[in-house]
Amino acid sequence: MGLLRQFQNPTFRLIRFTCKDSRRLTLPLQHLSQRRNTRFSLSSSSTLKNSRELVLVRAVNTEAAATQASKMVKAIRVYELGGPEVLKWEDVEIGEPKEGEIRVRNKAIGLNFIDVYFRKGVYKATVIPFTPGMEAVGEVIAVGPGLTGQKVGDIVAYAGQPMGSYAEEQILPADKVVPVPPSVDPIIAASIMLKGMTAQFLVRRCFKVEPGHNVLVHAAAGGVGSLLCQWANALGATVIGTVSTKEKAAQAKEDGCHHVILYKEEDFVNRVNEITSGKGVDVVYDSVGKDTFQGSLDCLKLRGYMVSFGQSSGGPDPVPLSALAAKSLFLTRPTLMQYTITRDELLETAGEVFTAVASGILRVRVNHKYPLSEAAQAHADLESRKTSGSVVLIP
Repeated sequence: MGLLRQFQNPTFRLIRFTCKDSRRLTLPLQHLSQRRNTRFSLSSSSTLKNSRELVLVRAVNTEAAATQASKMVKAIRVYELGGPEVLKWEDVEIGEPKEGEIRVRNKAIGLNFIDVYFRKGVYKATVIPFTPGMEAVGEVIAVGPGLTGQKVGDIVAYAGQPMGSYAEEQILPADKVVPVPPSVDPIIAASIMLKGMTAQFLVRRCFKVEPGHNVLVHAAAGGVGSLLCQWANALGATVIGTVSTKEKAAQAKEDGCHHVILYKEEDFVNRVNEITSGKGVDVVYDSVGKDTFQGSLDCLKLRGYMVSFGQSSGGPDPVPLSALAAKSLFLTRPTLMQYTITRDELLETAGEVFTAVASGILRVRVNHKYPLSEAAQAHADLESRKTSGSVVLIP
């Protein structure tokens, strides 16, 4: 009876229940009829009549519910795999950080082709629906209990896991973020974290570029491609880049390409053969995939390295081992997450990227900015190759 008296309080108009199958429901008080003390069932007037018996958990104060609702934030959600149209802009609830976690209000979010892969299902999200995005910079607005090393007000960046950066705010593991130097603008940092760290491990560890190397970079005016060209040039390599338009060719030249190939106008395999006097290149960095894969193998010198780190045109056809044996080629399909497993690796990789930006080795072009709510349009433009350089979403 105490509960019934409590229900008469005008601020209590909702009842929260747990079903026997563990589902939770919150219902208006008028939809309920009493059964055996604290057991209730839905009345015949309810639109949810004939539902299974519900067990009362607690009355929900509508004033508290309003406070809870105020913690909702906007985010992009994906309920089905497909084209850009599956990106939905809606309210989501972000909880408080637990032990080892921080809550971040995002200032800028990087758009990357890996986001497209997850949206299409090329890479499998662990759950559906999901919030895409694997790169962001923001301000710490809350820290989990007992956490040291991070404080409210810090500007931090992350790239990789966990997925979910397409949101105004998000919860992140504290050991997955890195501090952003005051000298680096948050928009620049958001545009370069994932792409910059990818470029770092590709030219510094996956295949260590050195003076005298011949390097072929596909999509040389793209987000990662432009950074690869700049970094490989700074390391003393001769850089060959492929692009689709004359405008992108001009950008690739500015970014350190010694030779630029317009692949729509000339065969890049023949052109590379001419540039290298028939010797081939030491390494190919190929993010295009199906359309360029076989040609990339043909461009390699003896014992050359084929680094396939993306597939914007689709997955390559199966490669028989005999295709590699002809020139004793090396083939690798690396991912950033495998090169930043430890905290030390993450800090070293990010630190080298920020140092390269500060020293001028890397010049970042944020050529396109979209409101986060227009992520679908940003995806469409990226896939149709209407973008160059980096693309950033602004919450």
